[in-house]
Amino acid sequence: MFKGAIVAIITPFNENGIDENNFKKLIHFQIESGINGIVPCGTTGESPTLTTNEHNRVVELCVKEVKGRVPVIAGTGSNSTAEAISLTKHAKKVGADAALIVTPYYNKPTQKGLYLHFKAIADSVDIPVILYNIEGRTGRNIETSTVAALAKDCKNIIGVKEASGSLAQAKDVKKACGNDFIILSGDDALTLPILELGGHGVISVVANIVPKDVIGIINAFNNGDIESAKKMSENLRPLIDAMFIETNPIPVKKAAELLGFCSGALRLPLCDMEEKNLEKLKNALENYGLLSSVV
Repeated sequence: MFKGAIVAIITPFNENGIDENNFKKLIHFQIESGINGIVPCGTTGESPTLTTNEHNRVVELCVKEVKGRVPVIAGTGSNSTAEAISLTKHAKKVGADAALIVTPYYNKPTQKGLYLHFKAIADSVDIPVILYNIEGRTGRNIETSTVAALAKDCKNIIGVKEASGSLAQAKDVKKACGNDFIILSGDDALTLPILELGGHGVISVVANIVPKDVIGIINAFNNGDIESAKKMSENLRPLIDAMFIETNPIPVKKAAELLGFCSGALRLPLCDMEEKNLEKLKNALENYGLLSSVV
């Protein structure tokens, strides 16, 4: 159920807060493109600067608009265990299919603390939980032994979004947790290598603007057409690189604005792109055939 091309969807803003109309349009664009799942309120959805009410509203709105057509994996993590439990319970209440729980950030817990944090969340609510391992943002790696202990002790911890950047770790997790434990790439550039290691898909940033292309890579791989998957992956790489020339989701939101999807408005401390990087982004969009050079 939780595999393939899954989009970490952006959260559009307007002067009143959440731009609900454009958020609905983004959801329909993804589903019409064939996306396999949607993650609201992830890193790309700017969860750290959403109020609790906004966070809950975005998840609820996503569930209502999706109408069961694809899985909704709600980002419900926090560096406060109590807050993460509250957000996860709300996601379950409004009908989300699973919860994506990021490593607690800033407070830098030990591996024992990570285990207790994730176990407390998993024990608090009957919903599938996917761990989100991204040391570069959180200051802590969820070590393989910790992932394996959680998978063994918590039957609803069913997988991990692996964004450590370490293919060796992804391989170790698969070996330790078995084939049924879901491994999703948290890095667009590593989608194909993760699949080759036996992973199940990607939670993607670039799919916000080119969902069909991300889907195409995974479908080609799953159909045994490895050469086509590699070629499509290579073609997509410059666009992926452009999505990370500044902190995510700054470039992808600007790309969405340039392509007419929604405003690229961000909330501080995220801010507009540097002009030199904006030109690089425009060039990447032009070279990929998404944007006319007159823009």
